[in-house]
This record gives sequence, structure tokens and C-alpha cells, in this order.
Amino acid sequence: MARQLARERQKSFQQLADCFARFIPVSLLNPSAQKAHSRQRLFTKANTFWAFFSQVLDSDGGCMEVVRKMQAHCSVNGLALPASSSSAYCQARKKLVIEELMKILNHTVLRLDSMPERGFLHGRRVVVVDGTGVSMPDTKANQAVWPQQSQQKEGCGFPSARICACFSLATGGLLSFKMGNKKSAELPLLRQQYDTFRRGDIFLGDKGFCSYFDMANLQRRGVDSVITLARRHPVTETEAVKVLGENDLLVRWKKPVWNQRSAYTHDQWKALPHELLLRQIHVTVKVPGFRTESFYIITTLTDAVEYTAEELGELYLQRWQAELFFRDLKVTIGMDVLRGKSPEIVEKEIIMHFIAYNSIRMLMFEAAEETGTPVDRISFKGAMQALRQWQPHFLSRFSKRKRIQMTSALYDVIATAKVPDRPGRSEPRCVKRRPKPYQLLTKARHLMKETPHRGKTHAKTA
Repeated sequence: MARQLARERQKSFQQLADCFARFIPVSLLNPSAQKAHSRQRLFTKANTFWAFFSQVLDSDGGCMEVVRKMQAHCSVNGLALPASSSSAYCQARKKLVIEELMKILNHTVLRLDSMPERGFLHGRRVVVVDGTGVSMPDTKANQAVWPQQSQQKEGCGFPSARICACFSLATGGLLSFKMGNKKSAELPLLRQQYDTFRRGDIFLGDKGFCSYFDMANLQRRGVDSVITLARRHPVTETEAVKVLGENDLLVRWKKPVWNQRSAYTHDQWKALPHELLLRQIHVTVKVPGFRTESFYIITTLTDAVEYTAEELGELYLQRWQAELFFRDLKVTIGMDVLRGKSPEIVEKEIIMHFIAYNSIRMLMFEAAEETGTPVDRISFKGAMQALRQWQPHFLSRFSKRKRIQMTSALYDVIATAKVPDRPGRSEPRCVKRRPKPYQLLTKARHLMKETPHRGKTHAKTA
């Protein structure tokens, strides 16, 4: 009886595996060689992983939320309630190995990548790349790895990390990512992810990725680029190699001059071709609500018959999806402000957010396949809301047949949560609701003192 009760306690969160087992195999959650989670305790390796996964899905996102779930599970099943402390869970979470979490993330990437490709532009996989920033608690350990901005005073800012990520434009799934601090530009982080690209892929990026070095190296790998022109002046028709059509030119770029401040070595510069034959397209934006009225695309897709200027212009407008992917991660899931007080936990948090994100994307894809709904019309937030409400019931005791029925019902609900089709809608970046009139922190918190004055507060040195 004692062993049976112990096993029941260890299954508190693993019922989530019934929903995600196809994406995260049980074999990846076996006890590691370091014996970190080998003992028969409440937070086994699998139980800790699914508790962490559940924490990411929760709207609260705190460690005590996990403890309360554990207590509720034990109460329903007639088990002794664990202590009201998050210490055991936090210690178990520290034992999760980053390399093993990365293996799980890479498995979700492979699983997503094996799904039927609804590629843009003649069925070729389009990889859209973008960067973003996340913040975390202001601790000395975090500041040492991800220091705050230099213009911020000590105690008034937060450590911030830069993330450059590659997404599949067809599925929305994360393919890879690299992290850096405030000194890390997006291009060097992208160069660490060259292996993400396969021969025949199309790299889609904004003007921050407009680089002779990267276009040449990706082309050498059989990867074409579609990016916004930056750092160089547009070529005129008289300077062009050939006029392919209206606002469509075949141009020649010379290799840039190398200097000590270049982001690559002299040997890497010498290996570059002396010139690149590229295509320059001037795109006029006719969609209402866009801030940019026109821009230039530079691409290695020089065949104007196979890849028309209109197709490439429409493809580049899809680059905005990367902003929406990050919005799903940072706003909907809550990766914008992390909770870890040490760099190791922060890194684990980010990896776990990506695992949860890819898992939800796979649920959306399967729901689209089962119901015949286009996956790009399914709302990520709607899928997240449905999963949050289904999650407690997956933790209940139901037969296998009942769980299959619950999963099918979940797919139906996810497929009905569609993104509204609002053509021509203007969405200015303006805020209607005013912020609270709190004073800004201009000194370390222990040096600040509040004194009310006519409904507002003013800083006074303690």
C-alpha cells in the first residue's frame, strides 16, 4: 500500500504526458546518468519536468502554483498533503540538466519539421529570423551574465538578455535560438545557427540581417535570402546589370572593404566572393495601417520568371509573422519577464518556454489536420486558453478511451478559436489606457522614499 501511494504521488503531473507524449517521448525523461532524480521521491525527473511544463502554462507562473496543484492532487486522491513550501520543487528543478532539456527541445523541432510542409514560395521551406529581448530579476548573478543598460543607475534597471531565433514560417515552430547579452548583435547570433538551414531553404529577415557576408555564406550552403535593403544605397536603373521589370533590377554588389572593426576575420573575408549578383525590388505597400509606405528587397532569387516581384513582395510582408511568434512567447506564455534568480535557472526557463511553445504549435497543427482548418487561421492564444482549461482534467483519473475523447474535443475547440479576418484594419501603436501616476525609480530602492503631493508622488532621498 505504501509503495502504491508513493507511485500515485509521483504521477501528480505526468498525466500531461498523455496529451504531449507524441511530442516528448518518455525515454527522454528517464533518470539521468548523474543519478540526480534516481531516488523514489515526490519530484522525480519526469514529475519535475511536467511540473515545470505546467508552471509555464499557468497564468500565474509561480513555483507556489505548482505546490498548490500537488496539494490538490494529493487531497483528491486521499494522500498526505506535502508541505506548503516550494523548496523541494525548486531544488528538483535545479537538478534538471540544460543539455537534456535541449534534447527535448530539439525533439519537438524534429517533430514539427516532419509535419506536412505547407511551404511558401513554390513549396520551399521559409525560415524567418528575428531577435528580441527578455528581462529577469535584478540579482548579482544575473547582472554578471546579462548586465543592464549602461545608462541605468545601479538598482534601477533589470538584467536583459538578447535572443535571436529561427522560426518556420509554415508551422510557426521554433527551429533554433541563441542567447547573448546587450553587447550581442543579432547577426553574430544568427551565424551560430547556420546549421539550422537546409539546402533549398529561404532565409527571410529584416534590415538588421542585410549583410554581404551572410548572404554569401548562406548562398554557398544552398540557401537563398530575402531581406530588406540596408546600409547600401539603392541601385538605379542606369547602374543596374539588367532591368527585369518595373521596380525590379538585377544588380551587382562588390565585396565590402575589411577593417579591424569587421565582425568577421580577415581569412573569412578573403573567402568571400568578389561580387554578388543580386536582385533589387522596390515594393510599394498598399495595405492600410502599415507605417512603411515603400521599401527595397534584396534577394539572391534572381530568376524573375520563377519568382515574380509580386510573390517576393507578398513573401516579405509575411516576415511580420516573426513578431507575432515572439508575441505569443512573451505575452501569451509569459516569457517577457522571467523569474529565475540565477543564470542557470533563467536559461532553463527560456528552454522550457520554447518546449511549451512548440508543443502548443504541434497541437494547433494536429487540430488543423483533424478539422481541415488552415493552421495560420488558428489563434495561438485561443489554443493556450483551451489547453489551460483542459489541463486539470488531464490530471484526473479517466480511462484511456475517455482521454482520447477529451483530446479530440480539445482539437475541436482549438480549431474553432480562429484569428478574425480583418482586411484593411488599421492598428496604430497607441495606448488608450493611461498608466498609473507612480514615480520612476531613479535610485536604488532602499534610497528612495515616497511623499504624496497633490495626488502624485515625488522622490526624496532617505
